[in-house]
Amino acid sequence: MTIFRKKSIEELLPNKSGHTQLKQSLGAFDLMLLGVGAIVGTGIFILPGTVAALHSGPAIVFSFVIAAVVCALAALCYSEFASSVPVAGSAYTYGYVIFGEFIAWILGWALLLEYGLAVASVATGWSSYLNAFLRGFHLEIPAAISGPFNPAEGTYINLPAIFIILLIAFLLTKGIRESTRVNTIMVILKVSVILLFIVVGAFYVKPANWQPLMPFGFSGVLNGAALVFFAYLGFDAVSSAAEEVKNPKRNMPIGIIGSLLICTALYMLVSIILTGMVPYTQLNVTDPVAYALQVINQDWAAGIISLGAVVGMITVILVMTYGGTRLVYALGRDGLLPKVLAEVDSKHKTPVKNTWIYASIVAVIAGLVPLGKLAELVNMGTLIAFMMVSLGILFLRRNKNIAEGSFKAPFYPVLPIVSFLMCGFLITRLASLTWIVCGIWFVIGVIIYFSYGKKHSSLEK
Repeated sequence: MTIFRKKSIEELLPNKSGHTQLKQSLGAFDLMLLGVGAIVGTGIFILPGTVAALHSGPAIVFSFVIAAVVCALAALCYSEFASSVPVAGSAYTYGYVIFGEFIAWILGWALLLEYGLAVASVATGWSSYLNAFLRGFHLEIPAAISGPFNPAEGTYINLPAIFIILLIAFLLTKGIRESTRVNTIMVILKVSVILLFIVVGAFYVKPANWQPLMPFGFSGVLNGAALVFFAYLGFDAVSSAAEEVKNPKRNMPIGIIGSLLICTALYMLVSIILTGMVPYTQLNVTDPVAYALQVINQDWAAGIISLGAVVGMITVILVMTYGGTRLVYALGRDGLLPKVLAEVDSKHKTPVKNTWIYASIVAVIAGLVPLGKLAELVNMGTLIAFMMVSLGILFLRRNKNIAEGSFKAPFYPVLPIVSFLMCGFLITRLASLTWIVCGIWFVIGVIIYFSYGKKHSSLEK
């Protein structure tokens, strides 16, 4: 069937296919910082408190470890694909090689949902944190222009959220090298703020606060793991950079796995210190890290933490917008979306038109739509991609065209199968509303594929 036609790896590799090639300028350290930039955002400033208070207690540190193991399995599978098929498009491109065009399109459509809603929801959160930060200086953005369209609450448009997305889009059009420099500065600042909390908080830890260790039992730890899993999302966006990486066979696995290890260590340290400073029952607040510092009368550090949260979310918006634009670039290059989306600016070697189109759509969503529970859709799109990438390793190993020397996930075939099953288990824990809305999104995707993508696909010619 033509809808399951596949692309060979030779066709996809830019230097062999004659595609417009993006500039290769990223090393392993750049990729690790991109990963940390995408992963460490609202999760580290909010989740450890709320999840400890309601689900895990002080044993939340084990919840982070379990979630990290699930992510690590998927990360190893991503690393093998990114090393073997170093092309823009992440799971979408891998699906084109392994499962064929229609499944690749569905994967790409799922990832568009993930990246787009992640950017919109984080930008909305950034707007709230910015307002909280400005209040510390007795400044405030008027409510009418700092919230989604909701006349009953007196909010009409979230201008700060729109502004930050468009500012990031402008930065991305100037080139990936320039964007990673800004990301590097912000990640260093963000990690410094987190380390400040760990160092200051360590002096106020009371071991008695860690008792009882598992107030909700081991099932509470597992429920906590399902929730904090979403604090790790973003490392898959690193694989979108594959086409712009020097020596991808070596650097992609280092970047993906390295960023995950750094983030796991930070999450564990923050949870240990946080639950040691304040009894877990008091941590169900929107800003638990800053709150804990206020409890111990270290308001100066709490203010710095708020600044760190504002900066931290900018890097998430940057990396997720970058991942989304590179996915749209790959879809346009393959003809499944209009070719204009794959045009690359000759000066900066970036897809300028696609960046502005993509960012404008996401900015409108961030400015007008109250996302609420729809943010769970981010998780649905991600987990579907994780499952298909894990399953795809079983087929990738049979491909005789893979160049020697690429990274191989260990414990094959057990590791990819376990990764597939664990991600599937986490999908079952998502709310029914998420399943319904996600179903509608995929129906729209199928209609677009059969009305446009199938006829205009580069393989059709």
